[in-house]
Amino acid sequence: MAHPSHADTGAAASDGGFGVYVHWPFCLAKCPYCDFNSHVRREAPDQGRFLAAYRREIAHMRALTGPKRADTVFFGGGTPSLMAPRTVAGILEAINEAWPLAPDAEITLEANPTSVEAARFHGYRAAGVNRVSLGVQALNDAELKNLGRMHTVDEALAAVAIARSAFERVSFDLIYARPRQTPEAWARELRRALEEGCEHLSLYQLTIEPGTPFERLYGAGRLILPDDDLSRALWDVTQEVTTAAGLPAYEISNHARPGAEARHNLVYWRYGTYAGIGPGAHGRIEVQGERRATYVERLPDAWLEAVERQGHGIVTDEPLSRPEQADEMLLMGLRLKEGVDLERYARRAGRPLADPPIAALAEAGLVTRAGPRLMVTAEGFPVLNAVIAALADD
Repeated sequence: MAHPSHADTGAAASDGGFGVYVHWPFCLAKCPYCDFNSHVRREAPDQGRFLAAYRREIAHMRALTGPKRADTVFFGGGTPSLMAPRTVAGILEAINEAWPLAPDAEITLEANPTSVEAARFHGYRAAGVNRVSLGVQALNDAELKNLGRMHTVDEALAAVAIARSAFERVSFDLIYARPRQTPEAWARELRRALEEGCEHLSLYQLTIEPGTPFERLYGAGRLILPDDDLSRALWDVTQEVTTAAGLPAYEISNHARPGAEARHNLVYWRYGTYAGIGPGAHGRIEVQGERRATYVERLPDAWLEAVERQGHGIVTDEPLSRPEQADEMLLMGLRLKEGVDLERYARRAGRPLADPPIAALAEAGLVTRAGPRLMVTAEGFPVLNAVIAALADD
C-alpha cells in the first residue's frame, strides 16, 4: 500500500484531502496534564445508544458536505480503545456509507497501553482499523506515575508488541521536557523507544494547559519545568537521535520513516477538509463551496440528547472569511517540514503573502523558499510561534 511522503507536493497534497475525525469522550482516569474533552464515568456508557447517535450525526454531516471520498478516519479521545470492536465496526460502516472509504484509506485508533485494552487490538483490526497510535508517554515507571498514567513500562512495551502483531502501522507518543529531565536521560529513553521499530513517533514537549491539575501545581511552584536553554537542548537531542535512527521530523512534533507519516494529521496540516463527529469534535467542511468551521456539543450526555432530538450535536457552524482561512493555513502548514504553497495560500487569502516579513525572516535564517513553497528552517522551528506571528501580522 503506497503512502504519500511529506515531500509530496503533487496532487495528493493539492487540496489537503478529506478525513473524518470521531471523538470518543470517555477515559478510565483524567491525566493531570490533559485539557482534552475527556470524561470519567463510574458506569460504562451505553455503547449501543452512542453508536446509534454517531450514525445519525454522520448522516447529518454527509447531508452538509455532499458526496466525498474519505481518505482517512481517526478515532481520538478520550480513550477510543475503551470502545468495543463492534462499536468501531459500526461507526466505520456508517462512514463508508456516507463517504466511501478510499481503497487505501488510513484508519487510525488511539489506544492506551493497558493489558485489557491491548487484548482488543485484533478485534479492532478485524473491524477495519489499520493503524494504531499508543499513548505511551514515558518509558520510566516513576515518570508514568507522575504523569497520571495507569500503565507500567512493561505493560506499554507489551502493548506495542501486540499492536505490531495486529497492525502494519504503529505509532506511539512520548512526552519530554518533564520536570528534572536531562538531555542525557531523554536521549536514553528516546533510543529505547526507537528500538521498538515503530514507523512513527509523536514527541511532545510538556506544556501547562489552562484548567489542569498541572497548571495549579505549576502556579504553586510545585512543578518546575525546564528553562528555555534546557528546553532547547532537549529539542536538539530529539532531532539528532530521531534523524540518526531514520525517523526525521516531518512536522514540529512528529517523526516518521519516509512514507509513514500520519496521513490523517496531514489533512489538518495541509488545510484539507474534515468532518468532526462526536462530543466536542471540531470540523472544517466545505458546504456549497464555502469553508465552514463546525464545533459539536462537548458534554457527552448533552450531545447524545441533542443528536437523538435533532439528528446532530452541532453548536457552532460558521463561515470562515478569507483572512481567517489564510491565518489557519499558515498556522497549520508551517508546522510541516514541507511548508506552505504560497500560490495556494494566495488563492485562499485572495492576496499573496507580503514579501517584507518573508525577507526579514529569511535573512534571520528562520525561513527559506523553494519555488512556490515557504518552509521554516531547523533554526526556525524552536521559535515557530514567533515566525507565524511575524507573517500573520503583515
